[in-house]
Amino acid sequence: MYRLTSTLKFFFFYYLIGFVFIPKTSAQVFIAGETYLDSTQFVEYRAGNLPIILSAPHGGGLRPDTIPDRECDGCVTTSDSWTQTITEGVYDAIVERTDCFPHAVINLLHRIKFDANRDVEEAALGNATIKQAWRGYHQMIDSAKARVALEYDRGLFLDMHGHAHTIQRIELGYLLSRTELQLSNQELDTETYIAESSIRSLVGDNELVQSHSELLRGEESMGTLLEIKGLPAVPSMHDPFPMNGEAYFSGGFNTVRHGSRDNAGSIDAIQIEMNQDIRFDEDKRLMLIDSLASVILDYISIHYEEDFMDNFCNVSTSVNSGSSTPSAFSIYPNPNNGIFQIRTDLQDYELSIIDQLGQVVFRDSDSLTDIDLSSLPSGLYLVQLNKDGVFLPAKRFVKF
Repeated sequence: MYRLTSTLKFFFFYYLIGFVFIPKTSAQVFIAGETYLDSTQFVEYRAGNLPIILSAPHGGGLRPDTIPDRECDGCVTTSDSWTQTITEGVYDAIVERTDCFPHAVINLLHRIKFDANRDVEEAALGNATIKQAWRGYHQMIDSAKARVALEYDRGLFLDMHGHAHTIQRIELGYLLSRTELQLSNQELDTETYIAESSIRSLVGDNELVQSHSELLRGEESMGTLLEIKGLPAVPSMHDPFPMNGEAYFSGGFNTVRHGSRDNAGSIDAIQIEMNQDIRFDEDKRLMLIDSLASVILDYISIHYEEDFMDNFCNVSTSVNSGSSTPSAFSIYPNPNNGIFQIRTDLQDYELSIIDQLGQVVFRDSDSLTDIDLSSLPSGLYLVQLNKDGVFLPAKRFVKF
């Protein structure tokens, strides 16, 4: 009875993803590795199957005459130069290393037309097309977050930016101000400041059981991992906080909206502000891309998924146990057209395939490995193996 209830909960959650989070302009199931555009054609979504979501809100270059320039008191309209290129480079580098796909959402418009890191009023200034683009941008991130939560329980959203501050270092924004970062570790580890952090959920559940201050500037913090790669960063072990008078970006609208601070959700967020020195020089930019990809993968493996480096996108959450354990079998290919293989060293197991309503649509007790479900409707299915009465952690596949 418990397994049935868990399965139904799983598919109810998928129902919510399919009909609430996925933009109405893109009602189809998103296939990992494929690229989609929103209804305005100004927002690009690269669907993924890793617990990593990249966002590039200020690096686009399109300036169509049909979209008016943004003009308002305090509006910033300068582009974060090279951040789209860097985000795409990090995406490609992660794919090359893992044979899996991070999620990526990219604003193709210049910031003078659309600022995707602001609330809809300031982002669009009343323009209907930009309002739609804003909805598409954030709905695509919401869809990516929902898929990450479904497949891994939790993950990391990274908002990619560029700064023009004097000090040439990467600034990591956790929604904590310069003054707050100057506090002692003991103070930062109190609930008051944990509740303000964009990695709030990670503080409560991380592989090394590290404190908030350790995650911000300890030996395995993102800033320190970047420093090890030769990229100065703040906060980090050797540069724990900005000094008084030093410019620093602590995080913006996207970090608030998509991180775990306000909703204690399963997706944490970090704003990555890259300095001009490493963005504008081609050789340094290529080094930055390579180093960022490595650090992101290391960070996920250290803090989120201890088996990540060995399995990458084959690491998924067991529906029944609620734990993050590699399954004892794999599905190839995935996604597929209904024709696929079960790859496992197990023998004498029972195979069950369950549809979105929690109904068993296929069952075999002869350890069948070659499956043909091409006659079934497109959608998401759950595959479960029963070995001597023990249910192995389930796997999911998408039939397109």
